[in-house]
Amino acid sequence: MSRVLLITGTDTGVGKTVVTAALASRAASSGTVAVVKPAQTGVTADEAGDLDEVRRLTGVTDLHEGVRLLDPLAPTTAGRRQRLALPSVEAHAKTIEDLAAARDLVLVEGAGGLLVGLDEDGSDLADLAAHLETEFAFVVVARAGLGTLNHAGLTVEALRTRGLPIAGLVIGSWPAEPDLAERCNLDDLPATTGAPVIGCLPAGAGALDQAAFTAAAPGWFFEEF
Repeated sequence: MSRVLLITGTDTGVGKTVVTAALASRAASSGTVAVVKPAQTGVTADEAGDLDEVRRLTGVTDLHEGVRLLDPLAPTTAGRRQRLALPSVEAHAKTIEDLAAARDLVLVEGAGGLLVGLDEDGSDLADLAAHLETEFAFVVVARAGLGTLNHAGLTVEALRTRGLPIAGLVIGSWPAEPDLAERCNLDDLPATTGAPVIGCLPAGAGALDQAAFTAAAPGWFFEEF
């Protein structure tokens, strides 16, 4: 099993944070887990960010935020507008390596999609992963509905082109009454991308309280990875 899982999305707003929380809850039931958010955008110093949501849903407290930026933009753009020097992806990779040395699993939640810039050079989550020496794999969070085959296929292709391993796809929000496209996509995603669908989170999972979330989270994943 990979010591580091990097959670990226086919787009922004696909459910990466809730999927990260579900993975953290699953891992915490049998070992030690840390969660890293290299760049948090769109919040002030006093506002709750994605890691606060992970804590609320899971009770996990081993949380590490690299940099916080005000504008709800790509970190590279937000940092430039704020005139703030951003940590390099090499620095983020070193933090992740240090955490992985003392934990069973480290989860790394990206910002937006795979190729969104994280540092001043525009290096992205794929570039960050290339600096890791610890065993790692990507989890790609995708939408359920129309358009997801193309978006998921492009993301998986970008990972494979760079020689980066993929644990699988997770549907970030599965509706209570899926329509025809959503039902077909669940079968077609593995055929289109060549990557398995390893989990499916129900719509509204992020609104659950901690007890309900942690009790249900293990059942949202189909296999070990």
